[in-house]
Amino acid sequence: MFDPKDLYELADDAPELADPVLLYHFDGFVDAGSAGRLALGHLLAELEHRVVATFDVDRLLDYRSRRPIMTFDTDRWVECESPELAVHVAKDATGTQFLVMSGPEPDREWELFAKAVAALVERLKVSRLVTLHGIPMAVPHTRPLGITMHASRPELLNNAQSSVFGRVQVPGSAAALLELRLGAQGHDALGYAVHVPHYLSQAEYPTAAVSGLEAVTRGTGLVFPMDALREAARRTTTEIEEQIRASSELSTAITGLEQQYDAFAAGSERENLMAETTPMPTGDELAAQFERFLAERDDE
Repeated sequence: MFDPKDLYELADDAPELADPVLLYHFDGFVDAGSAGRLALGHLLAELEHRVVATFDVDRLLDYRSRRPIMTFDTDRWVECESPELAVHVAKDATGTQFLVMSGPEPDREWELFAKAVAALVERLKVSRLVTLHGIPMAVPHTRPLGITMHASRPELLNNAQSSVFGRVQVPGSAAALLELRLGAQGHDALGYAVHVPHYLSQAEYPTAAVSGLEAVTRGTGLVFPMDALREAARRTTTEIEEQIRASSELSTAITGLEQQYDAFAAGSERENLMAETTPMPTGDELAAQFERFLAERDDE
């Protein structure tokens, strides 16, 4: 039997915490608009933090499926960008301590990884685990972004609006497995899936990260510095609108999405938002209209 504690190393100066929230997101699974990556990356960029635990990525990752970048200089190798999966401790805007777990999604040993995280949750006295990511939906960027909430027990949802999804089967993720396994052990776990316009799912869409962090604040009471992220969202929206004004085809497509969204919101349409009651452009067709926009973002 493998000991799950062998999967991570706890810092010698790991603090004693008072029921912290653990926010987590792993790169590699569906994350439309990079909502989860941008949100947690923003927190680590804006807040002072330090590492309290690191996971053994040599055991958890498949390097041949996502090779680390190495630098060759003239006649020798000089650097390797080693991936890191770690837990950080930070303080929110009010001084409340919380934890952030981020890095690449493990490729292997998911069950042992879940047990390792459970051991860390016990050691660090975590009160609640919270994850967020983006999912592509047939919705326009001109309307408020929806959020699908899920939790290890119904009481954590705080009477949230019913999900637009029924009972479905989808490819699994390490993040979802943590909620399932730790929830079964009695730990509170909560997740937010931000509805990102499908034509923006491959771009960085800061508005989705803003919506996700605002939902986390409502669910946990944590307060985050948001000015820089909101400014990035404003700039991105301005650039998107410029692209729409330059294309009558795209303007027509967005108008169609708006009409479908408004009909659903008004209650005159009972079908799932994902169902197409009228011929609608596919995500690829809309995304093609944004090629110049995305190229400009990459150049920046």
